[in-house]
Amino acid sequence: MRFILFVLLFLSFAYALGLVLANNTDIGVNLLFMQAPAMNLGLLLILCMILGIVIGMLLSLLLFRVFQNKWEISRLQKENKELQNQITQANIAIDRQVHAPTIDEAVYGTGSRVTTDTTPTTPSDSAVLEKQKRY
Repeated sequence: MRFILFVLLFLSFAYALGLVLANNTDIGVNLLFMQAPAMNLGLLLILCMILGIVIGMLLSLLLFRVFQNKWEISRLQKENKELQNQITQANIAIDRQVHAPTIDEAVYGTGSRVTTDTTPTTPSDSAVLEKQKRY
């Protein structure tokens, strides 16, 4: 890559030198509001090319930044939609767990979640009582 850059730099320098030597007449430049001193036509052409290249590079960098920001915004919006869907799915799962029948309702057919009887009759009943105390 450095070699290619070096070759391009050398070619552009050689072109600029040839341009200056081929166009060696002095001309005056009118800048609408002021008059620039007389300068070599080849040098003026090189300065205009360099100015055009610099302005073009700056504009392309700005446009690239704008497109890069648009791509980033689009990517973040997609990610936001995916996260919103995950939140919705998690809320649905939580609602299902909240409205799912408890062990008492499934096994004993009672409608209440908390029983008034606190004496366990079997070891499995004591595990159920511990779960109920947590809630």
